[in-house]
Amino acid sequence: MMTGVRMSDGPEVEASAMTTDVQQQRAVLPTVNTLSIDDLLDVLAAGIRDFRTAPAYGLFFGGIYVFGGWLLILLLLYFELPFLVYPLAAGFALIAPFVACGFYVVSQYQEAGDELNWGIVFGTVKSMFARDLGWMALVTGFSLFIWMDIAALLSFGFMGFQLFSFSQLIELIFTTPLGLLFLFVGNLAGAIIAFAVFSYSVISIPMLFHRDIDFVTAMITSVRLVIRNPRTMALWCIIIAGLMTVSLLSGLIGLIVTLPVLGHATWHLYRRGVA
Repeated sequence: MMTGVRMSDGPEVEASAMTTDVQQQRAVLPTVNTLSIDDLLDVLAAGIRDFRTAPAYGLFFGGIYVFGGWLLILLLLYFELPFLVYPLAAGFALIAPFVACGFYVVSQYQEAGDELNWGIVFGTVKSMFARDLGWMALVTGFSLFIWMDIAALLSFGFMGFQLFSFSQLIELIFTTPLGLLFLFVGNLAGAIIAFAVFSYSVISIPMLFHRDIDFVTAMITSVRLVIRNPRTMALWCIIIAGLMTVSLLSGLIGLIVTLPVLGHATWHLYRRGVA
C-alpha cells in the first residue's frame, strides 16, 4: 500500500510502493479458468435442466421480459417511431444478463440442493440491489441508451427526417439499395456494441450476485475471461445471438423459453469460468 511512503524517500521508493500497491490489487482479482466447447455444451445442458426442474420461475420472469418488450414496441409505434422498433428489440439482448438475476437465484439453490420458493427468489433479487448490482444495471442501461441513440442517428443519416409508417419502412429497407446498406451498417454497429457489452457483462452480473465485490472488479473479471478464452466465448456470443434472433423472429414469444435457459446457463458458465 502507499501508506507510509514519504516524499523524501525518493522516486525509486515511491515507484516501488506504487508497483507493490498495483500487485496487491491484482492479487485480489478472481482467477479465471480456461473453458472449452464441451464446457459450453455442459452449461447449456445444465440451463435446460434447471429450467425443466423449476419451470414456473423461468416462465414468470421470461413472461415479464416479453410483456415489457411488447409494451415498449407498442409505445414506439404509437408515437410514430417505427425505425426504433428493431433496434429496441435487438437491444433487449444488452440488458438480458441483468434481467436474468432471478434465474441465478434458482440455479444457485438447485445447485446447493436447498428448498426454493417465491419469497426466497424475490427477497434475494431485492437484496442484490443493496450491493453494486445497481451500478451494473446503470451501466447496462446506459449501453442500451447509447445503442438507441446510434440507431436513431443511422436512421436519420440514411433516410432523413421523413416519417414512414411501419409498412413503408419495411418496404424501404428490404427493397432498395439504400435500405439494404442501412440494414448492413446498422447490424454491424449493433454487433460491435453487443460484443463490447457481452465482454464486460457475460459473467459480471452473476458474479455480483454471488460475491460481495465492486462492479468494476466484476466487469474486469468478465473481460479477462473473454480474453483468456476468445474462441470459446466468441462461440458463446454467437449462440446467444442465434437464440435471440430466433426469439425476435417469433415476435419475442420465444424469449419465454430461451431467456430462462440462457440465464441458468450463464450461472453455470460463471461457476466454471471463475475460481
